[in-house]
Amino acid sequence: MSGHGAAQPMTSAPCGALTGVAEVPGDKSISHRALILGALAVGRTQVTGLLEGQDVLDTAAAMRAFGATVDRTGPGAWTVQGVGVGGFREPEQVIDCGNSGTGVRLIMGAMATSPITATFTGDASLRKRPMGRVTDPLALFGARAWGRAGGRLPMTVVGAADPVPVHYVVPVPSAQVKSAVLLAGLNAPGQTVVIEREATRDHSERMLRCFGAALTVEDAPEGRVITLTGQPELQPQTVAVPRDPSSAAFPVCAALVVPGSEVLVPGVSRNPTRDGLYVTLLEMGADIAFENPREEGGEPVADMRVRFTGALKGVEVPPERAPSMIDEYPILSVVAAFAEGATVMRGVRELRVKESDRIAAMADGLRACGVTVEYGPDTMVVRGRGAQGVPGGATVAVHLDHRIAMSFLVLGMAAQAAVTVDDAGPVATSFPVFGPLMTGLGADLRAG
Repeated sequence: MSGHGAAQPMTSAPCGALTGVAEVPGDKSISHRALILGALAVGRTQVTGLLEGQDVLDTAAAMRAFGATVDRTGPGAWTVQGVGVGGFREPEQVIDCGNSGTGVRLIMGAMATSPITATFTGDASLRKRPMGRVTDPLALFGARAWGRAGGRLPMTVVGAADPVPVHYVVPVPSAQVKSAVLLAGLNAPGQTVVIEREATRDHSERMLRCFGAALTVEDAPEGRVITLTGQPELQPQTVAVPRDPSSAAFPVCAALVVPGSEVLVPGVSRNPTRDGLYVTLLEMGADIAFENPREEGGEPVADMRVRFTGALKGVEVPPERAPSMIDEYPILSVVAAFAEGATVMRGVRELRVKESDRIAAMADGLRACGVTVEYGPDTMVVRGRGAQGVPGGATVAVHLDHRIAMSFLVLGMAAQAAVTVDDAGPVATSFPVFGPLMTGLGADLRAG
């Protein structure tokens, strides 16, 4: 499956029990950061378990363009010979970040305090996404950016020749914005301070410390205060990337809605800033056991054993949980469709500026499959059909969004009639083995 080129429709038919071991790919967020920080370190960083989806491969190509040596040495095994903080060279070509909002925003941050110029673009979906939320704080360091109307790609960023440290309050919960500012702060003198009113995923903070940056985190009345001391010499590391909880969500949720299923998903990150979906599923009555808890690559990890119970109930998901599960609302809305009663999701405005308007895309697809959905600018309500079952039988537009595609393929596994997505190609951006993995568990997925 490819995130580019001609559309690749796929149909998911009702199937029998899903059983077996689901070895999902490495964490996408951590994979991006390992490549970028490896490129900013002095020496050779070794990465194992790297997600080899198109999003991450595009970030690897970008790091090469900025002067790092990035090599694949085996499945999931990569080395990065870094150029040091402030050592990026000016790319000769436009940087194409494909479908990845994380990649482009983090890379903009990493180059924004070096005296170089780079032009960024992406696929049709990424070119619609707003970049002002990143370029505005980068301007405080002294960087300048010019793009299309609305702050959209293609966009040229001119890095600051004499960067200054900044004190920045993140206006909306966004790990991408926070991380871009912290990466920019690496090459600014003095201390850069970022304040989050609501905590978001903390992979950047953990990995910056791992690479030797002086970084502190303090809970204060104004929020979570992150202080980074600029111009360190980052040290190369050996990074073991844990499995991605956002990818694990798909086999986990499929097992919860397909009768008779039992699936083991080993080595999944249990980072508390990424755990909101699993907290919510447990509140809905899901049978999920976390076995063999341990730490890998500085991240808490566990094996997840999931069993179908058929007794899920609708819940209200509080808005403060949104940052810890922002990518998982599409698949949660599928589970909600099979539960008894309404599931109310609040604080989900950020879903409107992801790879697609995920609120509208999920609502349209669920309605086409026979599910009642109501939504507003910041809310979504799915009225579960419980014992009635979900009719399915629709063809769903995924709007170049990998998570929308996978969510409706999961729905088709448990619906009364097959569900087709108009393009499964974007799945390759984050979960290139989704098709064979789910088929191996017993799913009935067919191309075309």
